Amino acid sequence: MLTINPEYWEQRYQENTAKWDIGMAAPPFTSLLASTQAPIAGKTAVIGCGQGHDAILFAKHGFDTIGFDFAPSAIAMGQKLSQTMEISIQFLQRDIFALPQEFPASFDYAIEHTCFCAIRPEQRSDYVKMVRSILKLNGELIALFWAHNRPDGPPFGTTLEEIRDLFSSSFDTFNISPVSNSIDSRHGEEYLARFRVLR
Repeated sequence: MLTINPEYWEQRYQENTAKWDIGMAAPPFTSLLASTQAPIAGKTAVIGCGQGHDAILFAKHGFDTIGFDFAPSAIAMGQKLSQTMEISIQFLQRDIFALPQEFPASFDYAIEHTCFCAIRPEQRSDYVKMVRSILKLNGELIALFWAHNRPDGPPFGTTLEEIRDLFSSSFDTFNISPVSNSIDSRHGEEYLARFRVLR
């Protein structure tokens, strides 16, 4: 069985095989922040931020943003890109499952994009607990889920039903819908979700 740990992700960046990185912020996030449905800026955690494209997008829109990733190379790339763009943002190399110990109830928003599909399916319940733990009361998870059905992984597949089942017990206000402006390789397989903590 493939061992998926921080060293695995670091090796992918070192070998330039991080194919999940699309070289820009996710188009559905860009559209959301330009729309009348855009969230009000607040303290934001981008979970599994990779090279930082989504994190930088939120920071550009006034969000006080920290990008977290397992891989030191990803963090270094995000720092370099943000410095080049003169964007105020933090990038921290962390085990995402340890974030509740360091950042309990600390964020208004958590951003998810290709982290949920990167971890093993048996870790998904722990992922939900982690996200819930780092959000403040009335905090919101803004997620772009990649719900494909191809075997093996990473990226590991999921379904809309699984997403609903996993998150509905921890988040009270629940909205998820398909998006029309995914990149070509994920067309018809992505859902934009906004889940809010009300208790």
